Amino acid sequence: MRLLMLGALRAHTGNGTTARRIQDHLEAAGHSCTLVDISSCKSPLAVSNLIPSKNFEAALGIHLYKAGRLLQGSGIPFGIIFGGTDINEDAKCDEKAKVMGRVLEEARFAVSFTESMKEAAAVHWPRARNKIYVQAQGIVTTCNASFNWKRFLQSEGILQDSSSLRLFLLICGLRRVKDPLYLVDAFAEWHREEPSTHLIIIGPAVDPLFAEEVKEKIKRADGVHLLQEISQEDLHALVKKCFAVVNSSISEGMSATILEAMDLNVPVMARNIPGNAAIIAHKTTGLLYSNPQEFVQLSKSLIGDPFLHKEIVMKAKEYVTKHHSWEHERKAYQNLVLMLQ
Repeated sequence: MRLLMLGALRAHTGNGTTARRIQDHLEAAGHSCTLVDISSCKSPLAVSNLIPSKNFEAALGIHLYKAGRLLQGSGIPFGIIFGGTDINEDAKCDEKAKVMGRVLEEARFAVSFTESMKEAAAVHWPRARNKIYVQAQGIVTTCNASFNWKRFLQSEGILQDSSSLRLFLLICGLRRVKDPLYLVDAFAEWHREEPSTHLIIIGPAVDPLFAEEVKEKIKRADGVHLLQEISQEDLHALVKKCFAVVNSSISEGMSATILEAMDLNVPVMARNIPGNAAIIAHKTTGLLYSNPQEFVQLSKSLIGDPFLHKEIVMKAKEYVTKHHSWEHERKAYQNLVLMLQ
């Protein structure tokens, strides 16, 4: 089957990571999958014109609003994968909620990463409950063994002895819902007290205007560095070298970055929002903070308590291995896509 996969699919965005993983699952079953970013399809008409030109037989949309509204009325069967902001944020807008309801009526199935996200969707669109399937994200990580750690430090202007550094890594597309500036002031103040601590923010400029705001702010923030996106293999190698991976989002569906850090045996410190609390048990599989001051306090606790660090890493690895199996996810999508035939 020739499949169109439609969504905001930039590298190092959650939807992009999800799409490439599912593409691999479906192509392993003999399907042909073409990834198309919504930026190249401005209207449902553009998608309707694209479908016959590429002989697409079915489609998968990642994000109920952004991709779903473009697939509605396309003339081919499609399924939807919830992104997170569609259910957590867009559904609060009456006009968007109406559009998403119509998309769900037409979709053959929808996938939610968590039970809580499914329940939230079912509150808005109760008639769609029976076509929403829960499938947690499956995780697989691959590190570039030749990643040059010292050269990376030099390129970022971090010239201290690497053995004394404690790097905190925030991976996100630069857009407001990811709130990459949330911790910057508190971290800069902490860095002035403890110069070995650094915060690295890495990701694409999804919102160019906001990205400029981020760049200007970080120029004036001690110990905070903004890095351009790098390959997934280099990124995973970078994660391995960090003291902790950070999430500061206002809203999340299910953060693949958090799960990848768990798989790579690196502690996670995440903002205490429903999407993050669904996959992190505080002080067991990671740390949840509610404000920047609490983030600094918990960071200091993690630095000062090697036993807590070791326990979190061990429990998180056990959790991600048990509940986020890449093989289980593969079978699930290979079965779901049969509903589009």
